[in-house]
Amino acid sequence: MQAEADVVVAALMTKWSAGFGKLDAGALASLYSKSAFFFGSNPTLYRGRDGVAAYFNGLPRWRSRSVSFSEVAAAQVAPDTINMAAIASFDLGEEAAPLSVKITWVIVREDGGWKIASHHVSSRTPLIEQG
Repeated sequence: MQAEADVVVAALMTKWSAGFGKLDAGALASLYSKSAFFFGSNPTLYRGRDGVAAYFNGLPRWRSRSVSFSEVAAAQVAPDTINMAAIASFDLGEEAAPLSVKITWVIVREDGGWKIASHHVSSRTPLIEQG
């Protein structure tokens, strides 16, 4: 099961990276579940594919944009559910400072394929210091 989780996550990250590189809201939204929850870089909770598309359509139109994923962890928690956690590092060219965030996805089997059901991004800066 772990091998399947790794393959599914790698394929989604590849498609997500390609969609982000073009800022193609339709292609990105197609990677999400019909009932997805999406917390991106602002405080709004976007819902479903239309919400995901609205989020990406609302982003600035940077001339250069790319994303890379590191520290990727994947775990198949049930036959139709995979958890993913990683660091997503965004390069937005000279127009914006580089951005590196923690990202988690819950991926589910839907309509014969794998879709992101929950997407959450958070700061890498600690909010509470632990001793």
